[in-house]
Amino acid sequence: MKILHAPFCFHPDPMGGTEVYVQNLAVAQRRRGAEVVIAAAGARAQQYTVGELEVHRFPVADRVDLRDFYGEGDTAAAAAFERVLEAARPDLVHLHAFTFGVSLRVARAAKRAGLPVVFTYHTPTASCQRGTLLRWGTELCDGRLDVRACTACSLESMGLRRCLAGMVSRIPPAAGRAIGKGKLSGGLWTALRMTDLVALRHEAFRNLMEEVDQVVSLCSWTTDLLAANGVPREKIRLCRHGLPAGEVPADAPEYSRKVKTPCRIAFLGRITPVKGLDILIRAIAADPDLPVVLDVYGVVQDTDAYWSQLQQQCDARVRFPAALASHQVIGRLRDYDVLAAPSQWLETGPLVVLEAFAAGIPVIGSDLGGIRELVRQEIDGLLVEPRSVSGWTAALRRLCGEPDLLRKLQRGVRPPRTMEAVAADMLSLYGQLLARTRPLALSGSC
Repeated sequence: MKILHAPFCFHPDPMGGTEVYVQNLAVAQRRRGAEVVIAAAGARAQQYTVGELEVHRFPVADRVDLRDFYGEGDTAAAAAFERVLEAARPDLVHLHAFTFGVSLRVARAAKRAGLPVVFTYHTPTASCQRGTLLRWGTELCDGRLDVRACTACSLESMGLRRCLAGMVSRIPPAAGRAIGKGKLSGGLWTALRMTDLVALRHEAFRNLMEEVDQVVSLCSWTTDLLAANGVPREKIRLCRHGLPAGEVPADAPEYSRKVKTPCRIAFLGRITPVKGLDILIRAIAADPDLPVVLDVYGVVQDTDAYWSQLQQQCDARVRFPAALASHQVIGRLRDYDVLAAPSQWLETGPLVVLEAFAAGIPVIGSDLGGIRELVRQEIDGLLVEPRSVSGWTAALRRLCGEPDLLRKLQRGVRPPRTMEAVAADMLSLYGQLLARTRPLALSGSC
């Protein structure tokens, strides 16, 4: 079979976790005999190769109509995607994004071509207008699509005071639609249109869930979120993350570093409030006698204000070595006693937890989202109340003061799932969809 994967972007653009996942999945599927192409939105139409992968880029429009942006997506991008389909001639399309470029119109183009379509829910940006599933930026949200609540939260994230955001969220969508018809946009006008725009986004997401043949969930909390928004559970396939087979030991890894003082902690990730690094740094600062060293392998993507705030909170126990390339992570983690994952939002991974387990070290992480689903409390890690600085300080004290606990957690680490297992699951799913929609296609399947 021939599969077309459509992520948000691809090499040579900077790649996020979703794009790394797509690349690893595509390579693993090729190893199992499938043909694979990548199609991603870009500045212009291109075709090139990255390693063994064929890549097509389809252009998106320079000018953005707000109703298209929030709703069905870019018409020009969908037309360009159709040309990619004609050139690549896949048997199935697997969408890994839901954006202005990789949109409902793109999904419908694939369906018009008679192709089964799979969608993977990678991050909260797929359904959450704020992108974090954190109401007001601090409170965990259940992800239910509600125009009024989502409008208020979205406007607050754009700088509107919460009380004003609540007032504007009461404007009927029809009024916002009328403002749009009057060609009024920007600033206050866009805010006044927001109920209509959020309603459009919700409708587009629900229509996408109806259009696609299968929705892939990477963890249980996303399965629950999708079901809460009306996606039939039989249409959702849970398929957890994996690492490339070459990065995963065949057996439980032997931990070679002896437990000693100070306890060495690693943090890897973006320097942004949702990753919770400030909570971890404040937890260390709360106990000046805590015998730890924290190395932060971070990528600064957020505001200078947050970065400056972190540096002011640090003492000599917190260091900032250069960020690591993806192929360096597991080897470097073997030098540490534990990985810290203090995320404040609902991760669908994170992959760094799997990388820690591949390196043979336990994880201390926030008790929420994907971290909660990966880390086994008191077996291969510790789970901490996400926003509790005192809770994090207490957990770090335990690790430093109970050598037997750290040894126990190290012994509890098991090799994580491989991307080869993910590829096998996905190919099985594709085969089922092709058998249902195009029976004759199976004669050439892998």
